[in-house]
Amino acid sequence: MKELNLQKIQNKLRNKFLTSGVKMLGPETIFFSNDTKIGKNVIIEPYVVIGKNVKIGNNVIIKSFSHLESCKIENKVEVGPYARIRPDTILKEGSKIGNFVEIKKSVIGKKSKVNHLSYIGDSNLGKSVNIGAGTITCNYDGVKKSKTKIKDKVFVGSNSSLVAPVTIDQESIIGAGSVITKNVKKKSLALTRSLQTEIKNYKRK
Repeated sequence: MKELNLQKIQNKLRNKFLTSGVKMLGPETIFFSNDTKIGKNVIIEPYVVIGKNVKIGNNVIIKSFSHLESCKIENKVEVGPYARIRPDTILKEGSKIGNFVEIKKSVIGKKSKVNHLSYIGDSNLGKSVNIGAGTITCNYDGVKKSKTKIKDKVFVGSNSSLVAPVTIDQESIIGAGSVITKNVKKKSLALTRSLQTEIKNYKRK
């Protein structure tokens, strides 16, 4: 009986959003909460779960296999596929969250991109920030959680670790494969990388 009731509730919610103009591909695979709020011209692809306290603006695309809870998604945002948006996250207008990205308790600024394979937690990103693949914010030291601040037009190279508390000032660049533990000044290039070693004519023993 409980399963039937849950099914009825979901069907009612799906019909409500379909009637209001939400475009759903495979509505039977999409799950909503009673308090879900969705704006105009929104597309939701199959296999999306929307938890409690989610507000979605206008002209948003939520791609398949994404999970959202307690977050605010502003206008013209693209999420997924395979994205996890955790509580206390705000995705500002025009931002893009790609596949296999987890965002927690963070603000992603206007037109900023976290395209793939990244974890952003307890962070504040400015406008037009680009986060390279495999980047993580190291926000927890086992005792307390600290903040990462990434200001406007910062470019973070792939496979970088940003160890909080840390501030990356505007228009700076983080070289790929870096572990950043100190603040980075405006318009700077910061990288931590050991020298590449090459042994010529090497033969395996």
